[in-house]
Amino acid sequence: MPGSVRLRDCEVLRRITVRQAEEKRLYGAICAAPAVALMHWGLHKRKQITCHPAFMDKLPAFRAVKSNIQVSGELITSRGPGTSFEFALSFVEQLFGHDVALGLGGRLLLPTHCCQERKKEFNNVDWSLEHTPNVLIPIANGSEEMEVVMLVDILRRAKVNVTVASVEKSKRIIGSQNIKLMADSSITDSSKPIYDLIILPGGTAGVERFQKSRILKKLLQEQMKAGRIYGGICSSPIILHNQGLLKDKLATAHPAAIAKLTGNVAENSGVVIDGKVITGKGLCTVIDFSLAIITKLFGNGRARSVAEGIVFKYSGS
Repeated sequence: MPGSVRLRDCEVLRRITVRQAEEKRLYGAICAAPAVALMHWGLHKRKQITCHPAFMDKLPAFRAVKSNIQVSGELITSRGPGTSFEFALSFVEQLFGHDVALGLGGRLLLPTHCCQERKKEFNNVDWSLEHTPNVLIPIANGSEEMEVVMLVDILRRAKVNVTVASVEKSKRIIGSQNIKLMADSSITDSSKPIYDLIILPGGTAGVERFQKSRILKKLLQEQMKAGRIYGGICSSPIILHNQGLLKDKLATAHPAAIAKLTGNVAENSGVVIDGKVITGKGLCTVIDFSLAIITKLFGNGRARSVAEGIVFKYSGS
């Protein structure tokens, strides 16, 4: 909100979606949109639907279903940001079949498709601060946009100050799936402040661009020497390893990159915390990764509150 209201009030979108429904082609809505937009357009009739828990009372009681995903004919509805991966895969299943969706879920490292612990911690130390945490998230052309967006979104929901900095000449970035991202600033302009936490997102091409940034390398070295928190997800732990920032640390990475971590590796965990270093496998484990950071900074209460708001099952400490 108010995004769903703006979708509802877009007459062109209404006509497109109504035509889609009339012609029995796939359409869907997630979070507040099923209650705010689809109902307003009359596209909930004779359908079982779900939506964000905060809007369930807007749905007709005999049509409302409390499930993460509800498929009703050509309509698919879902509950919120935390169910968005399942939501997208449900369309894949409808279009290409169960086996394709199952295989894609595995490649995306969706927890329900992978046999692994969600989080493992070693050498527990306190991350709590007496001020609002300041976090730097560098991005580059080829970065995994789902990791960038989820990291920034979830940390900002927890009231963390997040700076997204481009290591490119432009603040406009093209992600690994050709989605356009806009950084807050350049890495040069972001190099002066002191950050409580620096997190590197993954993406093979993006990681290659990171390794060419002298400023980023300098920031990471300073972060380690000062005893501040840092980490990486997906293929970016390779950078930390190459710079000696994972020495004597347990870590994890994307399955395609983990063999390059020639040290102590926790392969069966989606998220690994060792002291003040956090690493993750990436892709669909990014929500657990983000919530693990919030838990360490603020405790279980705030992490659980954020998880409930996005409709995601929080694993706890």
